[in-house]
Amino acid sequence: MEYSPKYRLFPSAEQRESLDWTRDIVRQVYNHALHEFNKIPEDEGTLRQRVWQVRDDLPRLKQQWTDLKQVYSTVLQKAVERIRTNINNLGKLKAKGYNVGSLNWKAPREYRSFTYRQSGFELDKKSGPRNRATLRLKKVRGETLEIPIRLHRDLPEHDAIKEVTVKKEPTGAWYASFCISTNKPEKSAPEDIDTADAVGLDLGVRNFIHDSDGRSIDRLDLTDGRERLEREQRSLSRKQYESNNWEKQRRRVAKIHARMSNKKRDYKHKLAHFYRKSRPSASGLDPEGEGRKLR
Repeated sequence: MEYSPKYRLFPSAEQRESLDWTRDIVRQVYNHALHEFNKIPEDEGTLRQRVWQVRDDLPRLKQQWTDLKQVYSTVLQKAVERIRTNINNLGKLKAKGYNVGSLNWKAPREYRSFTYRQSGFELDKKSGPRNRATLRLKKVRGETLEIPIRLHRDLPEHDAIKEVTVKKEPTGAWYASFCISTNKPEKSAPEDIDTADAVGLDLGVRNFIHDSDGRSIDRLDLTDGRERLEREQRSLSRKQYESNNWEKQRRRVAKIHARMSNKKRDYKHKLAHFYRKSRPSASGLDPEGEGRKLR
């Protein structure tokens, strides 16, 4: 199965500027590719063929747009191929009954990541203290960056890293996601599960969880966080849009959102860990990933 663990990056001020420059160039390539894609009639080929037709025009575009020579080739290719992924995702939503539109031009704050595929990156775990490593990225504004990364947990066993996605969160923090293939955990057959070690969980209305042992677990109290969020959002509404003070306040609001999300995620992880530790058969308790949700 595909697995994409995410780790925090700690770039310097100069490296942040180079990463932002690359992100914006990739955004402009995506917008240009979307404009060219929309000019191709649908009867000229499948979705893949039309997107690949735009992607194959990148070498010619580099001759006119010299800044593209300072960006790794697979990063530009992935930006164009994102059109196909986005259209397929819109099609899935439409099949579920959602009212979807078409792909739109991306503003600077809406395009937050770029992806290396198969090459152009290297994860060096031998340098730095414990739980720290170095991520090398080639051709970021024409240079190779060596960015410190915090490995809060080891990567699962894998053959190779397929992709690395570098993303800037609304808070301004940078993260790297490594796309790897791992073996899907085997699930025990129902007849092999000892019911004495199993536990039944029910998501409540007034409480978070009720279990078969008669235990009732309250929801996480985020009252203080919500009150602070309301104050900071009111302050943001009074700032002049896109001014320096507005941008500072926007990041402050984004950090509160991120802190509340982290608290909820941590709460679910600890709760899942408690049940997995006390009941070995509770193997389906994991708040992350496909088929591994807290339920």
